[in-house]
Amino acid sequence: MKRILSFTFCLTIGAAAVTVVRAQNWPQFRGPGATGVVEGRPSSATFDGAKSVNTRWKTAIPGLAHSSPVIWGNKIFVTTALTSAAKDETRFGLYGDVAPVKDDPKHTWKVYALNKATGKILWERIAAEGIPKVKRHPKSTHADSTPVTDGKYVVALFGSEGLFAYDMKGKLLWKQDLGVLDSGWFYDPDYQWEHGSSPVIFRDLVIVQADVQKNSFIAAYSLKTGKLVWKTQRDEISSWGTPTVYEGKTRAEVVTNGSKAIRGYDPATGKELWRLTPNSEVTTPTPFAAHDLIFVTSGYRIIQPIYAIKPGAIGDITLKDDKTSNESIAWSRKRGGPYMPTPIVYGDLLYACSNQGVLTAYKAITGEQVYQERLGGKGGAFTASPVASDGKVYLSSEDGEVFVVKAGPKHELLATNTVGEVLMATPAISDGLLIVRGINHLFAFGEPAPAKTAKK
Repeated sequence: MKRILSFTFCLTIGAAAVTVVRAQNWPQFRGPGATGVVEGRPSSATFDGAKSVNTRWKTAIPGLAHSSPVIWGNKIFVTTALTSAAKDETRFGLYGDVAPVKDDPKHTWKVYALNKATGKILWERIAAEGIPKVKRHPKSTHADSTPVTDGKYVVALFGSEGLFAYDMKGKLLWKQDLGVLDSGWFYDPDYQWEHGSSPVIFRDLVIVQADVQKNSFIAAYSLKTGKLVWKTQRDEISSWGTPTVYEGKTRAEVVTNGSKAIRGYDPATGKELWRLTPNSEVTTPTPFAAHDLIFVTSGYRIIQPIYAIKPGAIGDITLKDDKTSNESIAWSRKRGGPYMPTPIVYGDLLYACSNQGVLTAYKAITGEQVYQERLGGKGGAFTASPVASDGKVYLSSEDGEVFVVKAGPKHELLATNTVGEVLMATPAISDGLLIVRGINHLFAFGEPAPAKTAKK
C-alpha cells in the first residue's frame, strides 16, 4: 500500500510539473480551432491599461495593424505595416462610408516576436517594402490578417505582398506570391478595402481563403516549402472571414463564409463537399465549431443569418420552404447574425455581439434566445470578436474598453475596463493573461505574478 501511495504521489507531482511547464497556446485567429476559448488558468476580471492596474506589461508596436496576437509557448507573434507618411489616415466608430484612404505611400511590413512573460521584443523581421498594391478602408490596415503558428513555423499573410513563413527564431524559410488580393466593395471595384482573411494550418498545409473582386479562390500551400498543393476557384465576391478546419467524427472539412454561399471543402484536395445559401452580401465572421456543430453567421444584409450546421454534410444543404432546420442544419435564424464580430460558444450558450454592442445569448444546441442586453447600458462600436476563459466573456470595443460578462443564462456585467486606446484586434488568452492589442501598444492583463521565493 505504501508503495502504491508513493507511486501515486510521484505521478501527481509529475503531472503537476508537466502542467507548469506546458504553456497555453493560442495559435491562430481566435485561438484553438477559432473557438475563442481556453481554460485551465484563472483570468482577471478587472484591469486598467492607462493606470497600469493588473497590467503585467505594455509594449509599443509601431505601425498600423488590426491583426491579432498569436501565442506559442512563451512567444507572442504580431504583424504590422509601417507607413512612410507622417501618420496613418484612420477613422473609427460607427459609420457607413465606403471610400478608401486617399493617400497610400510606401510601407514596410513586419513580423514581431515578443516574450510573453515580459513583453520584451525578441526579434523583428521585415517581410516586404514598397507601395501597397491595393488601397485600404480608413477603418482597415495593410496588416489585417492574423499570423498562424504550430510551434515550428510562423506564417504571416500580408495580402497582396505575399505569404511568409519563419521559424521560431525569425529565420525566413519561404515566401509565396499570391497575386493581387483586391478585396473591396462589390458595387464598385475602385473602392478597395484590403484583404482581411487569416491563414490557418492543417497538418502540413497552410490554407488561405482569398475572396476578391475577380478570380476568388481557396488554396493550400506546403507548410514546409510554400509550394502550391491545391487551388480551388470560388464564385465569390469579396469577403473577410477566416476559414476553419473542423475535424469531426468521420472526416475533416474546411468551412468558409461567403456572400454567395457558405461552403465546406476537403482539406486534402480542395474539393467542394457542400454549400449553403442564402447569406449576407458582406461576410466577415469566421466559422467555428462547438458541441459538434459548425456555427456560421453574418450580419450585413439582406439577411443576417445564424446557422448551426451538422458536420459531414454533402451537396446543397439549403433550407427549403422557410424551414429552420433539416438533416444537415440543426437550427438557424434569419436575423441576429453580427456584421463584424465572430460569435462565441462558451458552455451551453452562443454569445453574439452586434457592431453596436448589443449582446444576445442563445442556447447553442437549439438556438433558443436566452437574453439580450446592451453592454454597460451604452454599447458602443465593436469590431473585435469576443473571447472567453475562467467563466468570463471578454468583449473589446473600439472606444478602448473591455467589457467582462459572467458566463451563464443571466446577464451580469462584472467589469468595464479601460485600456486607453482604440481596440480593433481580437484579444488572445494564455496562462491567465489577456493579451490585448491596442492601436499603439500590446498589453498583457492579469493578476500580479507570484513573487519568487528567495533561495536559502
